[in-house]
Amino acid sequence: MNIYTNIREQLNAVLADLGAEGALPADLDTKNVAIEPPRDSSHGDIALNAALVLSKQARMKPRDIAGLLAEKLEALAFVSAVDVAGPGFINMTLSPSYWQAIVRHVIADGTSFGDSETGAGEKVNVEYVSANPTGPMHVGHVRGAVFGDALANLLTKAGFDVSKEYYINDAGNQIDILAESVYLRYREAHGEVIEIPEGLYPGAYLKEAAQTLMERHGDRFMKASKEEWLPVMRLEGTELMMDLIRSDLAALGVEHDVFFSEKTLHSSGRIADAIAVLRERGYIYEGVLEPPKGKKPEDWEAREQTLFKAEQFGDDVDRPIQKSNGDYTYFAADIAYHYDKYIRGFKKMINVWGADHGGYIKRMEAAINAMADDGSLDVRLCQLVKLFRDGEPVKMSKRAGTFITLREVVDEVGKDVTRFIMLTRKNDAPLDFDYAKVLEQSKDNPVFYVQYAHARVNSLQKKAVASHGDLDLAGADVGSLTHEAEIGLMKQMAAWPRMVESAATAHEPHRIAFYLYDLASSFHSYYNLGNSNPELRLVLEADKEKTLSRMALARSVATVIASGLYVLGVTPVEEM
Repeated sequence: MNIYTNIREQLNAVLADLGAEGALPADLDTKNVAIEPPRDSSHGDIALNAALVLSKQARMKPRDIAGLLAEKLEALAFVSAVDVAGPGFINMTLSPSYWQAIVRHVIADGTSFGDSETGAGEKVNVEYVSANPTGPMHVGHVRGAVFGDALANLLTKAGFDVSKEYYINDAGNQIDILAESVYLRYREAHGEVIEIPEGLYPGAYLKEAAQTLMERHGDRFMKASKEEWLPVMRLEGTELMMDLIRSDLAALGVEHDVFFSEKTLHSSGRIADAIAVLRERGYIYEGVLEPPKGKKPEDWEAREQTLFKAEQFGDDVDRPIQKSNGDYTYFAADIAYHYDKYIRGFKKMINVWGADHGGYIKRMEAAINAMADDGSLDVRLCQLVKLFRDGEPVKMSKRAGTFITLREVVDEVGKDVTRFIMLTRKNDAPLDFDYAKVLEQSKDNPVFYVQYAHARVNSLQKKAVASHGDLDLAGADVGSLTHEAEIGLMKQMAAWPRMVESAATAHEPHRIAFYLYDLASSFHSYYNLGNSNPELRLVLEADKEKTLSRMALARSVATVIASGLYVLGVTPVEEM
């Protein structure tokens, strides 16, 4: 149940009645009418600007329209008061019974409460992580992985048809470097003393890959030419690194629906297809770029290239897509990849990138706009994560040597803590991750505070069952829940469906983490009322009916918390 959708339906019914009566014109367009919580809660529960929006259409003064609407709205059974303010704003106060019904809805719906049809089944491609397959995931990938996964979950809950995708960069020079690095470790596995030249990957994780290759091939490549071993090391080394990456992501609770290989763009001719589309539309030409602004590189020379008219679509300059030697640029492959997404039916595309890729956004948006009139791309940048231990920076990995791996973080604090904390800041804001603080059992640690609320409800329910036997929460008398704190909790839960829709529309899953913390905080405050007033305790051994109604409220809170945690990819804990 979305209260704002429900109020809109009631408003439309009232307008239809007034139209039938001749008090207002029929068929007024209400799509621009805002139905919001008032900025000042003392003004009521719902604020409507309908009278102001409809004034021009109706050719009436806003105050006159507001008066007509107020009279009809106040007659609704679930409305306790309606006030007209200022030039024609309408403030509504809803009756306690309206809020109490939320408890029944949550108990009936379970964690599906808040599911929305906003997305209407629209296909959305969310591409995230897409790290080069040259080693294990590092902490810099964690935030993008969690953000992308939570965003995909959120969009799914909001009614979109979501595909989670990983783009494997397996066609670039970095794969040749990986192959040579693996081959050196392969020789090392056979007992040869090696030195890792500058420019190759030195990580000890490659020893595991080399051991696997030695078990597969024995000493077959020890005396082989580079032409023989390079293709094998390139292919199998990449596969082994992707196995490692999949394993790391699984530890974080991240699973993709599609792993798309860049190599297939080259082998399938998809790059040429995408360029042909742009050429047919007149956006490809042969030309010479101006030298870079500022200090000109010593090796820069004017040469004719195949260029895309990116500047025509908002980019800073036109962009090369084919070099003078005929090779396609990385940008050409990226264009082809997004063209492939588009012809797979994804008009709506979301990419999650690291903050260092910000300069690439304009050209990619330009390409989408040029080749797909109804396509859209939203790029979300994730800022860096700084690791601390008791306030001191963490600088070195035992396994990778030069960076902290994703697995090291997850192994130390757990998947759920890692995921929740990564979503306690907006994606484009820096985030500090202190190992000690994220495991702290206090109100200052949001993941603990939210999980504790869920576990506390389970503990209370066990206590209630011990006192009164099995509880039929669906049959509880929620009409007895009239305390200010109880009504407040109901109002917060009623906001959950709208939170799902607004966070999904904004592509901001961190809003869910904030919402859950606020709801958990309100529940803990409600529970603590019983410390000073025993009559307000949730479990009363001498009063089964009050216990039943309060446990229905508590269980509905836990259900909404669980619903939100599932969006974040966090498992609700049963006990702590």
